[in-house]
Amino acid sequence: MTKTQVAVSVAALSMLAAATAASAQSNSTKAPAQKLEKCFGVALAGHNDCKAGPGTTCAGTSKVNYQGDAFKDVKAGTCTKIKTPTGHGSLTPIS
Repeated sequence: MTKTQVAVSVAALSMLAAATAASAQSNSTKAPAQKLEKCFGVALAGHNDCKAGPGTTCAGTSKVNYQGDAFKDVKAGTCTKIKTPTGHGSLTPIS
């Protein structure tokens, strides 16, 4: 190898190392995906997340506040701690 070839190889390796370090740093600053769970009986009318029992099709179709078969996606582990005028959130549909 000539001195020029060695210099080019060293420069290429340096750029690769810098790019790898920058990529690793940007990946480590991303927030981890938050785990969610379906929480029944906590959504206000028209503010549910998808399917809310018979007569509904998807998000925003619940008919009454705190409808027992309508759910909201909430942070995992918080559902049953949510207080409503009718009780607490539930991990299963409320009849």
